Amino acid sequence: MSTERKLIDPERVSAAVDGLGDRAVIDEWARRFSVVADPSRLALLVSIHYAREISVTDLAAATGMTDTAVSQALRLLRAHGLVTPQRSGRVVRYRLADATVHELIHHVRPHPEHPANGDEDR
Repeated sequence: MSTERKLIDPERVSAAVDGLGDRAVIDEWARRFSVVADPSRLALLVSIHYAREISVTDLAAATGMTDTAVSQALRLLRAHGLVTPQRSGRVVRYRLADATVHELIHHVRPHPEHPANGDEDR
């Protein structure tokens, strides 16, 4: 049994369907947003954004978290492709791996008007 819906504005429905595109992409971003929705993980992402690259120990100091909590959160952020590690000798520093998350952070916590060290917007 097929039920036809009477549409008020078929062009808008068509635009909405086109905008949704591949539902797998929507599902992936929903998973990513659920990861970012945690305040501790969001604090880590914001801290990494401003530091550009930062170690677990330094992230723990910046966010007031334990090294263990930071490491666990970073594992999840890495699994979702949001951060990536950079090894320099014995030190591993993390950086943002996703340009969209970088842009999102600009909306969550914009750069100060007068950046430290005279740096321009990163």
